Amino acid sequence: MKKVLITGGIFAMLCVAIGAFGAHALKDILGTSASTFETGVQYQMFHSIGILVCGLLLMKENSRLYTAAAVLFSIGIILFSGSLYTLSITKISILGMITPFGGVAFLAGWLCLIIGAARCSTAKLIF
Repeated sequence: MKKVLITGGIFAMLCVAIGAFGAHALKDILGTSASTFETGVQYQMFHSIGILVCGLLLMKENSRLYTAAAVLFSIGIILFSGSLYTLSITKISILGMITPFGGVAFLAGWLCLIIGAARCSTAKLIF
């Protein structure tokens, strides 16, 4: 659980740094790809928060599903957001082929979180 919370915090912190770097230092390089870069930043933050939620849930119940969700969110951030960052900076369009794999990891992570929550008693989910 501690590793999951730390991972979520690191991804969130990096998201803020990457977003600021993109908005300022990479402004001229990104050009028309700025919205692609911003999409990567948004999805990274959403899923960083998802990882933090998994860590909090793990404090209440040690569930392999919550752990799997956190791992899948992490993989999704690396593949989805990472490919969008790289694509928007390098303009190498073939990198866009990696992005859907990250999206699938995000979806699988949310499914694990949903199933884990459904299997948990309501009282255990209250913080």
